Amino acid sequence: MGTPEFAVPSLEILIAAGYPVVGVVTSTDKMGGRGGKKLLESAVKKCAVKHDIPVLQPKNLKAEDFLNELRALKADLQIIVAFRMLPVAVWDMPALGTFNLHGSLLPKFRGAAPINWAVIRGEKETGCTTFFLQHEIDTGDVLLQKRIPIGPDDTAGNVHDAMMLAGAELVLETVLLIETKNYELKPQENAAATSAPKIHRDTCQINWDQPVQTVHDFIRGLSPWPAAWTTMDDSQLKVILGKREIATPSSAPGTISTDNKTFLKVACQGGYVHILTLQLAGKRRMQVEDFLRGTDVASGVVLV
Repeated sequence: MGTPEFAVPSLEILIAAGYPVVGVVTSTDKMGGRGGKKLLESAVKKCAVKHDIPVLQPKNLKAEDFLNELRALKADLQIIVAFRMLPVAVWDMPALGTFNLHGSLLPKFRGAAPINWAVIRGEKETGCTTFFLQHEIDTGDVLLQKRIPIGPDDTAGNVHDAMMLAGAELVLETVLLIETKNYELKPQENAAATSAPKIHRDTCQINWDQPVQTVHDFIRGLSPWPAAWTTMDDSQLKVILGKREIATPSSAPGTISTDNKTFLKVACQGGYVHILTLQLAGKRRMQVEDFLRGTDVASGVVLV
Protein backbone atom coordinates (compact mmCIF):
# COMPACT_ATOMS: atom_id res chain seq x y z
CA MET A 1 0.00 0.00 0.00
CA GLY A 2 1.50 3.31 -1.10
CA THR A 3 1.15 6.28 -3.40
CA PRO A 4 4.21 8.46 -4.22
CA GLU A 5 7.47 7.77 -6.01
CA PHE A 6 9.06 7.00 -2.64
CA ALA A 7 7.11 3.71 -2.50
CA VAL A 8 7.98 2.49 -6.01
CA PRO A 9 11.46 1.02 -5.31
CA SER A 10 9.97 -1.06 -2.47
CA LEU A 11 7.39 -2.52 -4.86
CA GLU A 12 9.98 -3.07 -7.57
CA ILE A 13 12.44 -4.86 -5.27
CA LEU A 14 9.78 -7.32 -4.10
CA ILE A 15 8.76 -8.08 -7.68
CA ALA A 16 12.40 -8.55 -8.72
CA ALA A 17 12.93 -10.93 -5.79
CA GLY A 18 10.12 -13.14 -7.07
CA TYR A 19 7.52 -12.47 -4.41
CA PRO A 20 3.93 -12.87 -5.66
CA VAL A 21 2.49 -9.38 -5.13
CA VAL A 22 -1.25 -10.11 -5.29
CA GLY A 23 -2.41 -6.50 -5.26
CA VAL A 24 -1.59 -2.86 -4.71
CA VAL A 25 -3.65 -0.32 -2.79
CA THR A 26 -3.07 3.31 -3.70
CA SER A 27 -4.81 6.68 -3.84
CA THR A 28 -7.58 7.50 -6.27
CA ASP A 29 -6.74 9.22 -9.55
CA LYS A 30 -6.93 13.02 -9.45
CA MET A 31 -7.33 15.79 -11.98
CA GLY A 32 -4.27 18.01 -12.27
CA GLY A 33 -1.71 19.46 -14.65
CA ARG A 34 -2.24 22.69 -16.58
CA GLY A 35 -5.81 23.82 -16.04
CA GLY A 36 -6.56 20.76 -13.93
CA LYS A 37 -7.70 18.86 -17.01
CA LYS A 38 -5.33 15.89 -16.94
CA LEU A 39 -6.07 12.67 -15.04
CA LEU A 40 -3.10 11.93 -12.79
CA GLU A 41 -2.31 8.43 -11.59
CA SER A 42 -0.08 7.70 -8.60
CA ALA A 43 3.48 6.52 -9.19
CA VAL A 44 2.64 3.25 -7.43
CA LYS A 45 -0.36 2.62 -9.67
CA LYS A 46 1.76 3.14 -12.80
CA CYS A 47 4.31 0.64 -11.49
CA ALA A 48 1.63 -1.93 -10.64
CA VAL A 49 -0.05 -1.62 -14.03
CA LYS A 50 3.32 -2.09 -15.75
CA HIS A 51 3.68 -5.41 -13.92
CA ASP A 52 0.03 -6.49 -14.41
CA ILE A 53 -0.70 -6.32 -10.67
CA PRO A 54 -4.33 -5.67 -9.62
CA VAL A 55 -4.85 -2.16 -8.25
CA LEU A 56 -7.37 -1.08 -5.60
CA GLN A 57 -8.09 2.66 -5.22
CA PRO A 58 -10.55 3.07 -2.37
CA LYS A 59 -12.01 6.44 -1.41
CA ASN A 60 -13.05 5.02 1.95
CA LEU A 61 -10.79 2.47 3.65
CA LYS A 62 -13.66 1.37 5.90
CA ALA A 63 -16.12 0.72 3.06
CA GLU A 64 -17.35 -2.88 3.01
CA ASP A 65 -16.90 -3.15 -0.77
CA PHE A 66 -13.21 -2.29 -0.41
CA LEU A 67 -12.71 -4.62 2.56
CA ASN A 68 -14.27 -7.46 0.58
CA GLU A 69 -11.98 -6.76 -2.39
CA LEU A 70 -8.98 -6.74 -0.07
CA ARG A 71 -9.99 -10.03 1.57
CA ALA A 72 -10.44 -11.60 -1.86
CA LEU A 73 -6.75 -11.02 -2.61
CA LYS A 74 -5.91 -13.43 0.26
CA ALA A 75 -2.65 -11.68 1.06
CA ASP A 76 -0.47 -13.29 3.73
CA LEU A 77 1.32 -10.02 4.50
CA GLN A 78 0.59 -6.33 3.92
CA ILE A 79 3.32 -3.70 3.49
CA ILE A 80 2.74 0.02 3.93
CA VAL A 81 5.09 2.53 2.31
CA ALA A 82 4.00 6.20 2.25
CA PHE A 83 0.27 5.67 2.60
CA ARG A 84 -2.39 7.12 4.85
CA MET A 85 -3.52 5.92 8.28
CA LEU A 86 -5.28 2.54 8.14
CA PRO A 87 -8.29 1.32 10.12
CA VAL A 88 -7.86 -1.81 12.24
CA ALA A 89 -10.06 -3.79 9.85
CA VAL A 90 -7.38 -3.32 7.16
CA TRP A 91 -4.10 -3.73 9.04
CA ASP A 92 -5.33 -6.64 11.14
CA MET A 93 -6.50 -8.64 8.12
CA PRO A 94 -3.52 -10.76 6.91
CA ALA A 95 -2.28 -13.80 8.84
CA LEU A 96 1.32 -12.54 9.02
CA GLY A 97 0.33 -9.00 9.89
CA THR A 98 0.99 -5.57 8.37
CA PHE A 99 4.27 -3.70 8.60
CA ASN A 100 5.14 -0.14 7.73
CA LEU A 101 8.30 1.50 6.39
CA HIS A 102 8.83 4.80 8.21
CA GLY A 103 11.39 7.46 7.30
CA SER A 104 13.14 7.85 10.64
CA LEU A 105 14.87 5.91 13.38
CA LEU A 106 11.78 5.40 15.50
CA PRO A 107 10.79 6.49 18.07
CA LYS A 108 12.41 9.72 16.82
CA PHE A 109 10.33 11.79 14.41
CA ARG A 110 6.98 10.05 14.57
CA GLY A 111 4.54 11.67 12.18
CA ALA A 112 3.91 12.77 8.61
CA ALA A 113 7.18 14.58 7.75
CA PRO A 114 10.11 12.76 9.39
CA ILE A 115 12.66 13.54 6.67
CA ASN A 116 11.95 17.27 6.70
CA TRP A 117 12.12 17.56 10.47
CA ALA A 118 15.33 15.55 10.80
CA VAL A 119 17.09 18.03 8.51
CA ILE A 120 15.39 21.08 10.05
CA ARG A 121 16.55 19.98 13.49
CA GLY A 122 20.13 19.67 12.29
CA GLU A 123 20.43 15.91 12.80
CA LYS A 124 23.68 14.33 11.60
CA GLU A 125 21.93 11.05 10.76
CA THR A 126 18.50 9.60 10.30
CA GLY A 127 17.33 6.31 8.89
CA CYS A 128 14.36 4.12 8.17
CA THR A 129 12.43 1.67 10.29
CA THR A 130 10.11 -1.24 9.61
CA PHE A 131 7.58 -1.99 12.33
CA PHE A 132 4.32 -3.85 12.84
CA LEU A 133 1.28 -1.58 12.99
CA GLN A 134 -0.54 -0.86 16.23
CA HIS A 135 -3.47 1.41 17.08
CA GLU A 136 -1.40 4.53 17.82
CA ILE A 137 0.41 5.91 14.78
CA ASP A 138 4.13 5.02 14.42
CA THR A 139 4.25 3.22 17.77
CA GLY A 140 4.45 -0.46 16.75
CA ASP A 141 7.21 -2.90 17.65
CA VAL A 142 10.33 -2.44 15.52
CA LEU A 143 11.51 -5.13 13.12
CA LEU A 144 14.59 -3.58 11.46
CA GLN A 145 16.34 -0.23 11.16
CA LYS A 146 18.90 1.19 8.73
CA ARG A 147 20.94 4.34 9.44
CA ILE A 148 21.47 7.07 6.83
CA PRO A 149 23.95 9.96 7.30
CA ILE A 150 22.89 13.57 6.76
CA GLY A 151 25.65 15.79 5.41
CA PRO A 152 25.98 19.44 6.51
CA ASP A 153 24.53 20.72 3.24
CA ASP A 154 22.16 17.86 2.42
CA THR A 155 18.60 18.86 1.67
CA ALA A 156 15.44 16.97 2.50
CA GLY A 157 15.40 16.01 -1.18
CA ASN A 158 18.86 14.42 -0.97
CA VAL A 159 17.88 12.47 2.13
CA HIS A 160 14.57 11.42 0.57
CA ASP A 161 16.32 9.93 -2.46
CA ALA A 162 18.86 8.05 -0.34
CA MET A 163 16.15 6.76 1.97
CA MET A 164 13.93 5.70 -0.92
CA LEU A 165 16.56 3.16 -2.02
CA ALA A 166 17.72 2.16 1.46
CA GLY A 167 14.10 1.73 2.50
CA ALA A 168 13.41 -0.65 -0.37
CA GLU A 169 16.32 -2.83 0.73
CA LEU A 170 15.00 -2.77 4.29
CA VAL A 171 11.54 -3.81 3.09
CA LEU A 172 13.01 -6.83 1.32
CA GLU A 173 15.11 -7.78 4.36
CA THR A 174 12.03 -7.51 6.56
CA VAL A 175 9.93 -9.71 4.28
CA LEU A 176 12.67 -12.36 4.34
CA LEU A 177 12.73 -12.30 8.15
CA ILE A 178 8.95 -12.57 8.43
CA GLU A 179 8.88 -15.37 5.84
CA THR A 180 11.39 -17.40 7.84
CA LYS A 181 10.00 -16.25 11.22
CA ASN A 182 13.57 -15.28 12.07
CA TYR A 183 13.02 -11.98 13.83
CA GLU A 184 12.81 -10.39 17.26
CA LEU A 185 10.51 -7.48 17.93
CA LYS A 186 11.86 -4.45 19.77
CA PRO A 187 9.32 -2.28 21.63
CA GLN A 188 9.78 1.45 21.10
CA GLU A 189 10.88 3.64 23.98
CA ASN A 190 7.98 6.07 24.12
CA ALA A 191 9.87 8.38 26.48
CA ALA A 192 12.42 9.02 23.71
CA ALA A 193 9.80 9.84 21.06
CA THR A 194 9.89 13.10 19.10
CA SER A 195 7.31 14.37 16.64
CA ALA A 196 7.41 15.21 12.94
CA PRO A 197 4.07 16.91 12.24
CA LYS A 198 2.71 17.65 8.80
CA ILE A 199 4.31 20.64 7.09
CA HIS A 200 1.95 23.57 6.47
CA ARG A 201 2.49 26.86 4.62
CA ASP A 202 2.87 28.81 7.86
CA THR A 203 5.43 26.26 9.03
CA CYS A 204 7.66 27.25 6.11
CA GLN A 205 8.13 30.96 6.81
CA ILE A 206 11.74 31.85 7.58
CA ASN A 207 12.57 33.63 10.83
CA TRP A 208 15.83 35.42 10.04
CA ASP A 209 16.34 36.48 13.66
CA GLN A 210 17.90 33.14 14.61
CA PRO A 211 21.42 31.64 14.52
CA VAL A 212 22.68 31.29 10.96
CA GLN A 213 22.99 27.49 11.30
CA THR A 214 19.36 27.22 12.41
CA VAL A 215 18.20 29.23 9.39
CA HIS A 216 20.40 27.21 7.03
CA ASP A 217 19.02 23.93 8.41
CA PHE A 218 15.46 25.22 8.09
CA ILE A 219 15.92 26.11 4.42
CA ARG A 220 17.54 22.81 3.46
CA GLY A 221 14.98 20.86 5.50
CA LEU A 222 12.21 22.24 3.27
CA SER A 223 14.13 21.92 -0.02
CA PRO A 224 13.15 21.30 -2.74
CA TRP A 225 9.52 21.07 -1.60
CA PRO A 226 7.48 22.72 -0.18
CA ALA A 227 10.33 25.28 0.17
CA ALA A 228 11.03 27.85 2.87
CA TRP A 229 9.74 31.32 2.11
CA THR A 230 10.08 34.93 3.11
CA THR A 231 8.53 38.22 1.99
CA MET A 232 10.32 40.79 -0.17
CA ASP A 233 8.49 43.94 -1.29
CA ASP A 234 5.14 42.36 -0.35
CA SER A 235 5.81 39.33 -2.58
CA GLN A 236 6.53 35.79 -1.47
CA LEU A 237 10.09 34.67 -2.19
CA LYS A 238 10.85 30.97 -1.86
CA VAL A 239 14.43 30.11 -0.89
CA ILE A 240 15.22 26.74 -2.43
CA LEU A 241 18.94 26.49 -1.67
CA GLY A 242 21.36 28.48 0.41
CA LYS A 243 24.75 28.32 2.10
CA ARG A 244 25.87 29.73 5.43
CA GLU A 245 28.63 32.23 6.16
CA ILE A 246 29.89 32.66 9.71
CA ALA A 247 30.53 36.36 10.29
CA THR A 248 29.52 39.37 12.34
CA PRO A 249 26.69 41.01 10.38
CA SER A 250 26.79 44.79 10.03
CA SER A 251 23.00 45.02 9.85
CA ALA A 252 19.90 43.65 11.54
CA PRO A 253 18.62 40.10 10.91
CA GLY A 254 16.71 39.85 7.64
CA THR A 255 18.68 42.62 5.93
CA ILE A 256 19.90 41.91 2.38
CA SER A 257 23.44 42.56 1.15
CA THR A 258 24.06 42.18 -2.60
CA ASP A 259 26.29 43.33 -5.45
CA ASN A 260 23.29 42.92 -7.78
CA LYS A 261 25.37 40.61 -9.95
CA THR A 262 26.65 37.48 -8.27
CA PHE A 263 25.45 37.25 -4.69
CA LEU A 264 22.52 37.98 -2.41
CA LYS A 265 22.95 37.26 1.27
CA VAL A 266 20.72 37.82 4.28
CA ALA A 267 21.86 38.69 7.80
CA CYS A 268 21.10 36.28 10.65
CA GLN A 269 22.48 35.92 14.15
CA GLY A 270 26.20 35.20 13.80
CA GLY A 271 26.40 35.28 10.04
CA TYR A 272 24.67 35.34 6.68
CA VAL A 273 22.71 32.93 4.54
CA HIS A 274 23.67 33.24 0.86
CA ILE A 275 20.62 32.56 -1.30
CA LEU A 276 21.67 30.33 -4.21
CA THR A 277 18.38 29.20 -5.76
CA LEU A 278 15.08 31.02 -5.36
CA GLN A 279 11.60 31.50 -6.75
CA LEU A 280 9.59 34.71 -6.72
CA ALA A 281 5.80 34.32 -6.64
CA GLY A 282 4.47 33.59 -10.13
CA LYS A 283 7.95 33.03 -11.57
CA ARG A 284 10.10 29.99 -12.30
CA ARG A 285 12.86 28.75 -10.02
CA MET A 286 16.23 30.26 -10.89
CA GLN A 287 19.81 30.69 -9.78
CA VAL A 288 20.55 33.91 -7.91
CA GLU A 289 22.69 35.29 -10.77
CA ASP A 290 19.77 34.93 -13.20
CA PHE A 291 17.41 36.51 -10.67
CA LEU A 292 19.69 39.52 -10.14
CA ARG A 293 20.03 40.09 -13.90
CA GLY A 294 16.31 40.74 -14.11
CA THR A 295 15.59 42.24 -10.69
CA ASP A 296 17.06 45.33 -9.08
CA VAL A 297 17.53 44.50 -5.38
CA ALA A 298 19.05 47.17 -3.18
CA SER A 299 21.26 46.35 -0.23
CA GLY A 300 19.45 47.24 2.96
CA VAL A 301 16.09 45.74 1.96
CA VAL A 302 14.70 43.78 4.90
CA LEU A 303 13.03 40.40 4.40
CA VAL A 304 10.23 39.37 6.74
